[in-house]
Amino acid sequence: MSKICQITGKRAMRGCNVSHSKRHTKRVFDVNLFHKKFYWVEQDCWISLNVSAAGLKTINKMGLDAALKQAAEKGYLYA
Repeated sequence: MSKICQITGKRAMRGCNVSHSKRHTKRVFDVNLFHKKFYWVEQDCWISLNVSAAGLKTINKMGLDAALKQAAEKGYLYA
């Protein structure tokens, strides 16, 4: 499974390590991703999501139901 947040849509970025002598080597900036289970009160069930740290803050701020609706509209949710 790829490293993509199901709430915010954040994914790994590519860039370079730059040494002191200014040599550039390719690297990957991974997302701070967690596999978490949430209790969805509206559906009365548990769901598992791959969520970034920013996605956790979004869920805490908006609530799980509103965050899932927004993610579904933007197409970030996958099975």
